[in-house]
Amino acid sequence: MSEQKRRSLLGKLLRWGTVGTLTAALTVAAYLTVPGGWPQRAKSSSSVPPPIRVTVAAAARRDVPIYLTGLGTVQAFNTVAVHTQIDGKLQSIAFVEGQEMHKGDLLVQIDPRFYQAALDQAKGKQAQDEAQLVSAQKDLARAQSLVAKSFETQQNVDHQTALVGQLKASIQSDKAAVESAQTQLDYTRIVSPNDGRVGIRQIDVGNIVHVTDAAPVVVVTQTKPIAVIFSLPEKYLDSVRAAFNAKPPEAIALDPDNHTVLGRGTLLLVDNIADTTTGTIRLKAVFPNEDERLWPGEFVNAQLLVDTRRNAVTVPSAAVQRGPQGLYAWFVDEHGTALMRPIQVGATFADHTVVTVGLNDGDQVVIAGQSKLAPGTHVAVAEPDEPAGRKLAVESGP
Repeated sequence: MSEQKRRSLLGKLLRWGTVGTLTAALTVAAYLTVPGGWPQRAKSSSSVPPPIRVTVAAAARRDVPIYLTGLGTVQAFNTVAVHTQIDGKLQSIAFVEGQEMHKGDLLVQIDPRFYQAALDQAKGKQAQDEAQLVSAQKDLARAQSLVAKSFETQQNVDHQTALVGQLKASIQSDKAAVESAQTQLDYTRIVSPNDGRVGIRQIDVGNIVHVTDAAPVVVVTQTKPIAVIFSLPEKYLDSVRAAFNAKPPEAIALDPDNHTVLGRGTLLLVDNIADTTTGTIRLKAVFPNEDERLWPGEFVNAQLLVDTRRNAVTVPSAAVQRGPQGLYAWFVDEHGTALMRPIQVGATFADHTVVTVGLNDGDQVVIAGQSKLAPGTHVAVAEPDEPAGRKLAVESGP
């Protein structure tokens, strides 16, 4: 390497060393002049914890229907087990299982020939006696005219009078026999006793049916209207009777999950005795059930409207919390601060609860995000599509 190149390289090294030394010196000076050591990334200028997103709703006044709820069972308004009233061969079945029938519709036909013959025989006997009566009445009339001329004895007239009376009695008996035979013949046609829906048939065509058969031919259940039998604690008896005396209160039947209304009807009766073993009263409500959403034997939740509370303060039920000291709700003041409010509640309906003490109309209560709250927490109201309960993201400055 030439002397000139060595000098050039040495100059560069000296300059680099000077810069490095200067940089190190500046770094140490900064460390010594900044309190607390090395400078750190600037933090948020505020020491207040970030607000928490919550969902709020306003307490509002409204008319609140007061319902009593009890577990009920759907019961057909009429249930008829159809039995035969005569013995005979099942000739035909006129219904389809599950079919809706009307009163008087033919269900089954029993072989009628034997009973038709019995009817014809009874009618023939009646006609025979009626003909004999006509002859006896004419003989009586002749005898009565002859006895007046002393050509006939009174004894024969009396005998003829008795014969006419006997034949009249026989005709009355014949009429009864005809009616009995006609009834037996009518029993060969088994018809629906009322409007309703038939179930599964218990016998097939060709079998011999008997009056003594234990199993019915079919069961007809009336589902329009239909009834619901349900129970309530006996402590509500006075409230139920007061509502019933004013007018039959509304009854609502819901599915077991209380999500779907299956029908609306009215209370028909309060049972005349309370159940001493369970301390409950039984009630029966009637529903039109035109859409047949209520089905016999089904379990439902029955609600009975016993009163309407006017202008009551209500909040969504999600706002009501339970703690060691009782019920409370998180209240958001005008500064956006969450505070605990002890409350007392009344009836619950749908997804709202009546608040009797602790809140006023228009108060903002938290309905989502309560788990992250503490008294005095600063909150921000979440938008409807924004999750509640999370802290707001606050970016640090440079």
